[in-house]
Amino acid sequence: MSLVLFDGALLPAADLALPLPNRGLQFNDGFFETLVLRNGHLRYAADHAARMRWAATALHLHLPAALSTPSGLEQTMRHLADANDLTAACRLRLQLWRGGGGLYAPVTAAAHWLVTAVPFEAGPTTPARAAFAGSIRTHFSPVSFCKGPYALHYVLAAQERAARGLDDLLLLDGQGHVAEAVAAAVFWLREGVLYTPALESGCVAGVRRAHLLRVAQQRSLPCQIGLFPAEAVLAAEVAFTANVAGIRPLASIGETPLATMHPLLEALRRWEAV
Repeated sequence: MSLVLFDGALLPAADLALPLPNRGLQFNDGFFETLVLRNGHLRYAADHAARMRWAATALHLHLPAALSTPSGLEQTMRHLADANDLTAACRLRLQLWRGGGGLYAPVTAAAHWLVTAVPFEAGPTTPARAAFAGSIRTHFSPVSFCKGPYALHYVLAAQERAARGLDDLLLLDGQGHVAEAVAAAVFWLREGVLYTPALESGCVAGVRRAHLLRVAQQRSLPCQIGLFPAEAVLAAEVAFTANVAGIRPLASIGETPLATMHPLLEALRRWEAV
């Protein structure tokens, strides 16, 4: 029997009944996090907690105490994983949305939250065939950094990816700057420098992105965060995507082939594993 956490209470998934009105369904008034717990340890706990506090502030929501600190978040996620006997590794999805009714103007800052858990499966490691998206562009806004408010962008991008038979799709912003992949941050290396798009491109502030940048800076690997044209990643020595499920090199972007191995990429893998 699968169990979920709803507003901090454990209950069978089959018995879950969400209260109505539901602003998450009506207005997408909230956000979500995807987390990985291994052997009781929540990966990137501090980064998840920080992004959640940032998202709650941006959306004018009260973040429940059980979710507001790295230790509280880890304890909460561990509680659900243990209840589902997922003690080795599990993937959790935390959805948080505003309570109450109202139309566009909400009547409360209180939030409901739901956590589900499934066994964790690492992402594919084989080099990906990618291309630039043609159907969707990212847009910078006060909430584009968090997961949820622009979810339909990624649904449309994933549909285009499947229709084109690709492994991944790189999204550009409205001015043609590289932003991100469908469900991951994008990085590239050239002449000893690690590059990744700035949040002003409309990309999500990924927790693996924050972790990799921190590791690179700790190891004195120069990093450039900015607004880069598509040509910049096409000229890379190696490019890769990164999210909580793993790091995946890009074998090609459109008709441009790329190397899939690089000494600095292997160094990053080693450094972040410490």
